[in-house]
Amino acid sequence: MQTLTRSLLTTLLACICITPTTAADRDPAQKPFTVTESYQQLADAMEPLQAWQATNKAEHAAWRKQFHPTVTRILGKMPERVPLEVKWAEKKEFDTFTRHKVFVRTEAAYWAPVYYFVPHNLKKKVPAIVCMHGHSGIIPYIDEGKTKADKEKTRQSELDYAVYFAKHGYVSAAIVMRGWNETAGDQDRGVSHTKRSCLQMTMNALLIGSTPQGQRSWDAMRVIDFLQTQDEVDPNRIAAAGLSGGGATAMYLPVLDDRVKLTMIAGAFSSYRASYYAMPHCLCQCMPEMMRFGEMSDVVALHAPRPVLLINGIEDKIFPIDAARQGYKKLQQVYQVLGAQENIDADFFQGGHRWSNNKSLAFLKQHFGE
Repeated sequence: MQTLTRSLLTTLLACICITPTTAADRDPAQKPFTVTESYQQLADAMEPLQAWQATNKAEHAAWRKQFHPTVTRILGKMPERVPLEVKWAEKKEFDTFTRHKVFVRTEAAYWAPVYYFVPHNLKKKVPAIVCMHGHSGIIPYIDEGKTKADKEKTRQSELDYAVYFAKHGYVSAAIVMRGWNETAGDQDRGVSHTKRSCLQMTMNALLIGSTPQGQRSWDAMRVIDFLQTQDEVDPNRIAAAGLSGGGATAMYLPVLDDRVKLTMIAGAFSSYRASYYAMPHCLCQCMPEMMRFGEMSDVVALHAPRPVLLINGIEDKIFPIDAARQGYKKLQQVYQVLGAQENIDADFFQGGHRWSNNKSLAFLKQHFGE
């Protein structure tokens, strides 16, 4: 009887100690493994090494001292700074503003095209907003579409936020983002709606130790250099705004440049795990190693306590709203720790992957004044 009891106990303990079966334990001859399964398991087992967990200002400062260099390293090597040069190329008058096209030399081998909007009848220096477009290219973002369909896309998705801000008294600078329109090189395969070279840019940038988002952020920083030389611009009230790929740049730019005092991120905030990692996206958005160290909410936490407005359509399929809500909740905790709860807000609106001006003007007025 004792022998039987010992045998049963031994069997029971063995069952308890057996490692739970995982998908990787199945017979690969019966059901082959896919990279999708493999990467899902790798991500599920990954805990970001530098995720924000602060409970007071001192802990936040210590976390920032650790995570900020990580993000700047991941963004890659920045171009060599050259003296600021600006070429004024075009000028077009509209009812309430003037639109210039200028070229800003951002490095020895590159000039960034910029549409520079200046409201009429300015009586004092005003804030300037650096506006960054998404993968549709610059044309719909400055309301220059030639067809009825193009103009309808601009209207429905409120893509012309640079124009909108100019109409409401703000200077705006809509950058032709590096790799689009006249800056494109080798055309992305399968893309016919606009000139775009994201694949070429990503491959080349990574091979020289940079990233597309790092280079695009650098261009925006040099555009800020230009803005701060303009008489109509208040150099201490510079904002960044972007949608989709431009929203991603708006997320990284303030990490690199403290001159950005306010940011509006649209159609780009969710989580790496739920968005870029989980579904097809443009390769130019993928940041090497980022998920090892933190999430999108951690990157935006580096903006704090500067004001941030998150803009997400709850029907946006490529930036899932549940992850956006979770990230926003975390950011509310970040700003609360810093005593700046009023500086973080979200516009989670009924709609898809687009811009929204539901809160943009009120947010600007709240933090930049009239």
